Amino acid sequence: MREMRLSKREVKDPMALRQIVEDCDVVRIGAVDEEGMFIVPVNFGYEMTEGEGVPVLKLYFHSASQGRKAEAFRNSPEVAIEMDCSHELIRGSYSCSYSYGFRSIMGNGVVRGITRNDEKLHALKLLMEHTGALEAVTFSEDAVDRVNVYCIEVKSYTGKMRTSD
Repeated sequence: MREMRLSKREVKDPMALRQIVEDCDVVRIGAVDEEGMFIVPVNFGYEMTEGEGVPVLKLYFHSASQGRKAEAFRNSPEVAIEMDCSHELIRGSYSCSYSYGFRSIMGNGVVRGITRNDEKLHALKLLMEHTGALEAVTFSEDAVDRVNVYCIEVKSYTGKMRTSD
C-alpha cells in the first residue's frame, strides 16, 4: 500500500489495530463488475493472527449466493475494504479548524466463497461472536449447508486515527 501522507495518524501497534477491528460493526467492501465500481456494507467476523509487521487479517461474512455482489466476487475476487469507528466532532476556534475524530482500517484483499461446512461454521461463529449474539444462536447442519459464506484474506491494510488530542 502507498505510504500514508500524515504518518503521525498511522496506527501500527498490533493491539491497537485489533481494537479498531473489534470496535467496528460494519466493513464496507469495494468491488467491481461490468457495471462499474460499487461498495456494500456488511456485518463481519474476523481473525487476526501474528504476521510480519501488521497482523494477518481475515474477514468473514454471509450473503446471498445470487445478485450483483456474488457475481462480482466470482468474476473478480480482488476487493477493497474500509471500516471506521469512534466518530467525534473536533471543535475549533474558527470554521476551518473543525475536524472529525475517527479510527479506521483500509486495505485490499481477495474474497473467496467458503464451501466446507466446518469452515462455514467456524466463520459463522466468529461473525456471531463479533456481533455479540453467539450465545443466543445455534446452527443446524441444514442451515450451514444452505448459507453462503465468504472470507476476505486481507493482503495489505493500514490503520489510521484522528483524535481531539
